[in-house]
Amino acid sequence: MNRTSLHPWRNLVAAAALGFAAVASHPAMAQTAPSAAEAAAYTGLHAAAQKGDVAKIERLAAAKADLNARDGNGRTPLHVAVFAKQREAIRALVRAGADINLLDKHRYDGVTMASVADDEETLRVLLASGASARLVTSRYDGTALIAAAHLGHEGVVKQLIAAGAPLDHVNNLHWTAAIESVVLGDGGPRHQETLRALIAAGANLQLGDRQGNTPLQLAKARGYREMEQMLTKAGAR
Repeated sequence: MNRTSLHPWRNLVAAAALGFAAVASHPAMAQTAPSAAEAAAYTGLHAAAQKGDVAKIERLAAAKADLNARDGNGRTPLHVAVFAKQREAIRALVRAGADINLLDKHRYDGVTMASVADDEETLRVLLASGASARLVTSRYDGTALIAAAHLGHEGVVKQLIAAGAPLDHVNNLHWTAAIESVVLGDGGPRHQETLRALIAAGANLQLGDRQGNTPLQLAKARGYREMEQMLTKAGAR
């Protein structure tokens, strides 16, 4: 199990125990990378993207192949390249005219895929290539920033903030990135740094969940003293 899914169910159960809405699944679980069988069966641009074959991408694009073709999971070649960390393939697809902001059938875009995977370099390529950090994604009507804050991917969070991600977006669970960094985090160094970055960027710390609990109240309830201290210092109530 990779670090993006170390504590998903433990944190969700803890959140539910504090009276928060139940969550159907964890962001990392909701995304589906191509299986080995799928990857082996790919043809055309999907195969080229999976393998990082830039020359083939350029040939197929010149032959008017569909740059935004979908596989059975709604993944475009660009999505496949993101999952495979084929960054030159991403650049080649974008140069050829692929839509960098499309969502797959689970409503995830490349930025959110890279953010959940804690893949800072691929995220950097996507953002430099014109991808938006502002899209509403997933069944939770969230954002890449919320997903990254949930997971404590502090480097990703800082990139997304710099790219103009909405700091105070409220998803359909009525959680912001700041709230998720507390209620779905482990209170450790990476989630602390995530919250610190959100505070420094000017996130609204007075927004509460459906029960009216603010990030400060949530940090106190979970015994996250470091988070409580930084929130108090920032004027949170």
